[in-house]
Amino acid sequence: MSVHVVTGAGSGIGASLTSRLLDRGDAVIAVVRDAGRARQLSAELPGIATLVGDLENPGRLAWALSKQTLPERIDSLVHAAGTVDLGGVADLTAASWQKQIAVNLLAPAELTRLFLPVLRVSAARVVFVNSGAGLRANPEWSAYAASKHGLKALADSLRAEEHANGVHVTTVYPGRTATPMQQKVHQQEGAEYHPERFIDPDSVARSILTAIDLPRDAEITDLSIRPGR
Repeated sequence: MSVHVVTGAGSGIGASLTSRLLDRGDAVIAVVRDAGRARQLSAELPGIATLVGDLENPGRLAWALSKQTLPERIDSLVHAAGTVDLGGVADLTAASWQKQIAVNLLAPAELTRLFLPVLRVSAARVVFVNSGAGLRANPEWSAYAASKHGLKALADSLRAEEHANGVHVTTVYPGRTATPMQQKVHQQEGAEYHPERFIDPDSVARSILTAIDLPRDAEITDLSIRPGR
């Protein structure tokens, strides 16, 4: 039975991936913000295990994880959590920048660092769920795009550093996907939300599974996914 650590397991792409992993008999450990969310997710997804760590406060993750029992083996670490707050450079506050950088970039970096000894022993795969915004920045998207550009740099550096240790690194760049985050984006854009026009989260989850399940003689490094409709 493979063991997977997933952030953002309760919503969108992370939830679809988690359901598929559990359905096939794998073990999933979700990183959640607090004990209440851990209880809620355990009720929603029977069989899931949890670790409590607030991604908005990456500087406390080492302390939080030190108080819990960590897995001795990890076959994949999937960073699927994310947050977005649109606005012009003239309008976005430092707090908005800090939250997006913390959740979208610093938390994945710190979690990867903390799990890296186990990832090396397991010859694990690390998957970063990025965004089209990680490849280009549009108006009103500066903070989110900056965090995702940074996430690309993190993945590229990690891949080069850990290749000799057998750790494979994949970045997935989904286009607009029908998730609660996309609904929030449409609200911020003042646009009507039509989820049927966008990628189904399960389609992205299936792509992540392909990267995770690939034989060890190959590695998917970068994968862009765009709406097919």
